[in-house]
Amino acid sequence: MQRMYAHQEADRIPITDSPWAATIERWQQEGLPANQNYVDYFGLDHISHIGVDSSPRYPVQIIEETPEYRVHTTSWGAALKDWKHAGGVPQFLDFTIKDPTSWQDAKERMQPSRDRIDWDDLARNYPIWRQRGDWIQAGLWFGFDVAHSWTIGTERVLLALIEQPDWLMDVFHTMLEVNLALLDLVWEAGYTFDSVTWCDDMGYKHNQFFSVRTYRQLLKPYHRRAVDWAHQKGIKAHLHSCGDIRPLVPELVEIGIDALNPLEVKAGMDPVVLKQQYGQQLVLHGGINAVLYDDLDALEQEMRRIIPLVKQNGGYIFSSDHSVPSSVSAEQFRYVIELAKQLGSYT
Repeated sequence: MQRMYAHQEADRIPITDSPWAATIERWQQEGLPANQNYVDYFGLDHISHIGVDSSPRYPVQIIEETPEYRVHTTSWGAALKDWKHAGGVPQFLDFTIKDPTSWQDAKERMQPSRDRIDWDDLARNYPIWRQRGDWIQAGLWFGFDVAHSWTIGTERVLLALIEQPDWLMDVFHTMLEVNLALLDLVWEAGYTFDSVTWCDDMGYKHNQFFSVRTYRQLLKPYHRRAVDWAHQKGIKAHLHSCGDIRPLVPELVEIGIDALNPLEVKAGMDPVVLKQQYGQQLVLHGGINAVLYDDLDALEQEMRRIIPLVKQNGGYIFSSDHSVPSSVSAEQFRYVIELAKQLGSYT
């Protein structure tokens, strides 16, 4: 990982991926031990995560539960429906934060304090991570995607980008600053990490949720703040942004984003073109079309086309361009990982 971020070749590229819970459930039926991490079972590389609670701490409750789904609330005040045995995102039903007034109540509840950090978990696991040689990343939770998907609602946020930009900028600012204050406490306690990572999906299929101008005015300052904070600590900044974000990539490079994921092919992102354009500035993470995962012949052809090109001079981390679907068997996934190691070797 260090050599990839330094844009240098290593023994091989790092190998990662993210299956849905339903996919892991299938793999357990096919032999994955219930008490074993799929990362170890398939021989992927260890990336460990430090998270903190920056939420308003609204009550978390189960509203309805059946064998197929669960309706519950989150600490961010959202009510959502999760399916238990199917991959995919939840259905969002309602939100507590809907306007500047309700946001003010949430904001007052978001005071950074030591009890928002799971110190017992860090004390128990951090030595194991470091001894094992994990790449440790700390999570940030802020931005457009978090605001519209998990906190306020898509239609409200899209309208507010035009009609109430100051409100959204306060949302982005507060979420980020509370999160950074908590990670400062983690860092000062000796639990250092190698990168910060956050999700901010800014695109969908062949388009973006907003213009480059809107990005520059409303969101870019907070992305820049996160990157600068990371770089001041000598660590890397890793952004996950689904969809077609091609017009925004130069903006991300300009503020110093170190790595970009997932390079969603089906939305319009082309990892080979991105490598040609930004290969000396960005670590590319992903870019393997998840739609092809249950068609091994097509997937192998795609991997043989892409990996030898994007791994040149380092700067590439293998994974799908989203998540591993439950249509993929354990045997199929093992084949994919072994092929990735073969094609990703520099020897």
